[in-house]
Amino acid sequence: MNVSQLTEIDKRGVNMLPLLVLLLLLVLVSLVYTVYYPPFWIIQYFQRRWPDVLWHVSTSEKVIALTIDDGPSVYTAEILEILKANDATATFFIIGSHVSNMKEEGDKILQELIRSGNELGNHAMDDEPAYKLPDDELVSQINQVDEIIRKAYEAVNGVSTTVDNDTAFPRYYRPGSGWFTTKMRNIVSRLGYKLVLGDVYPHDPQIPFAKVNAAHILRMARPGGIIICHDGRSWTLPMLRSLLPELKRKGYRVVNVTELLKYASS
Repeated sequence: MNVSQLTEIDKRGVNMLPLLVLLLLLVLVSLVYTVYYPPFWIIQYFQRRWPDVLWHVSTSEKVIALTIDDGPSVYTAEILEILKANDATATFFIIGSHVSNMKEEGDKILQELIRSGNELGNHAMDDEPAYKLPDDELVSQINQVDEIIRKAYEAVNGVSTTVDNDTAFPRYYRPGSGWFTTKMRNIVSRLGYKLVLGDVYPHDPQIPFAKVNAAHILRMARPGGIIICHDGRSWTLPMLRSLLPELKRKGYRVVNVTELLKYASS
């Protein structure tokens, strides 16, 4: 092979470089798009692959669950007023340390949520990736928040909450960061909890734009969907003010997880 032939090969390699870069960019954009706008068939696959995890409820009724993570916070009371104004309820996945940091005010707002038709879910003690926790620490954190939730329901209902009576509280657990493992699923089940994720997620902790997040949810909303959004962020308030009336206009009822489950396969 002479020098001119080698030079020609080098030129072809250089000419291919922009195409390879473009191909890589297209792959990356496709991955990001799929994460941000997951096709429904992926959600359906997840539900079949991990049937003990709740992603979505199969129903033809225009009903959708709202779940709100990371509360309580200084914004929770205002979130509650927005829900009331729009005839909506939600499942609040609370963090135990956030309750204790608010002292009596934390206990008070939990009780107000329950009295207003909302329900409490378990988001462990701290805002951290749950899959990284040792098994005994995960169990301890779930049990600690279980006790916080139990006391809130007992304060509202005036009687002891047990699994066997009518005032037993719903036991839903959502792992910090949303990632789970087989061991975690087994632990959650053993503790009497249902692991709940969802299928409509605007990535609002990372995207602080209310209109963008509301538009994302409206685009992804479907009967039986489970919306995931977050307390503790100021932009959640205008997002809900924009979102809830529009969902109502489209004919959706916005409910908590327990209410949504009543519509399964209807």
